[in-house]
Amino acid sequence: MRLTAATLTDLPAEVARPAYDRSSVTPGIVHFGVGGFHRAHEAMYVDALMNAGKALDWGIVGVGLMPGDARMRDAMTAQDTLYTLVVKHPDGRLEPRVIGSMVGYLFAPDDPRAVLDRLVDPATRIVSLTVTEGGYHVNQVTGEFDPDDPVLQSDLGDDGDPQSMFGFVTEAARRRREAGTDPFTVMSCDNLPGNGDVAKKMIVAFARLKDAELGAWIEEHVAFPNGMVDRITPVTSPEDVTALAEQFGVEDAWPVVCEPFTQWVLEDHFPTGRPPFEDVGVQVVDDVVPYELMKLRLLNASHQALCYLGHLSGYRYAHEVAQDPLFAGFLLGYMTEEGSPTLPEVPGVDLGVYRRQLLERFANPEVRDTLARLCAESSDRIPKWLVPVIQRNLETGGGFERSALVVASWARYAEGVDESGEPIEVVDRHRDKVMAAARRYEEDELAFLRDRDFFGGLVDSEPFTTAYTAFLKSLHDNGARVTLEDLESNR
Repeated sequence: MRLTAATLTDLPAEVARPAYDRSSVTPGIVHFGVGGFHRAHEAMYVDALMNAGKALDWGIVGVGLMPGDARMRDAMTAQDTLYTLVVKHPDGRLEPRVIGSMVGYLFAPDDPRAVLDRLVDPATRIVSLTVTEGGYHVNQVTGEFDPDDPVLQSDLGDDGDPQSMFGFVTEAARRRREAGTDPFTVMSCDNLPGNGDVAKKMIVAFARLKDAELGAWIEEHVAFPNGMVDRITPVTSPEDVTALAEQFGVEDAWPVVCEPFTQWVLEDHFPTGRPPFEDVGVQVVDDVVPYELMKLRLLNASHQALCYLGHLSGYRYAHEVAQDPLFAGFLLGYMTEEGSPTLPEVPGVDLGVYRRQLLERFANPEVRDTLARLCAESSDRIPKWLVPVIQRNLETGGGFERSALVVASWARYAEGVDESGEPIEVVDRHRDKVMAAARRYEEDELAFLRDRDFFGGLVDSEPFTTAYTAFLKSLHDNGARVTLEDLESNR
């Protein structure tokens, strides 16, 4: 049965569906970047509120900007913006739920003025974002806004219709100011530290280049709350589409699959209002930083700890690595002895329970999170997630051996050839630089570590370089598994 508004009541009983009248839902949120994560996370939370009879004036209108978003437009339009969220439990059970909180989808290249109209509408009180880390155009060396993208240059250089998220948000803010309409809140849902602060800095910088006075107004009047988001949401595969149809009789052009776990910690900074997210499990707090650091240094850094070593050892999925007792012990050791000691107090969280949860999540065989995904864009990840752990432990006398092995395993992986001589497809926006440095190992064993943009001053630390070079040599001579066995047996 094809999923549409007309077929909702005919779906099998085991498929949960909206318990509310969707015709009574009105838009309150405009979201840029409708992908799997948004649909498994923010849209799911809003749908849960609506099922409880709340937040019916916070419907979501999705916006696509990129040419590839035309596919999402077609899928959402054909299904009356309904889609199926399928939770994959470790025992193989699938839990499908139709999400109805998205009440519109606009493909900006089709009608940019429709997007502006929706943004300017006083009913729009939140503009949320999942545009990926690269979508904020942060210069990784200076930390400042990088306006060199041709689309940004176009939006900065003329007064035509916007093309970028920056252009739309800035122009909508200008029009709201001129109309005397309260500014919306910009809520980043991207997985990066201080995501609200980053969004504010970059959007204000863009606006100042466009109109200095407007940029100053946005800086003063638009709220940008920080938030920590977490839910493993792998890319939907053809097999996922088939399983939904065969097991539940639902024909969905683009369902979303995810793990059971979900977390959202959100700074309570919404001057023009927000849905009561705390009623459906969101932790609404004054300070997100402790929770961000917990996730970055335990979950995200642990993904890096397993992906390179796992790939070099012949694994291709995260659950294969996490189910291997040798790797599970290594991951728990990193989290307990190296990651956790660098964290401030995290209110309301038992770190021991959290660490065990992470291992269980990584080991979920149904999620099938690929190591290739986790190994991608390492030059954006390792410097933010793992290097601060190493630096802190070097300062305090804490442990860093496991972290040194992770860095060495990245260097070995970045050579582009695995232990069987098979090529590795290194996916990284700094691919050429990273691979060139990794391949200089024979002439300079510290070549990879000398890039201060990635590693700061780690190359100047003799204790760290001693551990790093020993591990890198062992990875070349003995392979990843033997290196890991030697490390764990000597502890």
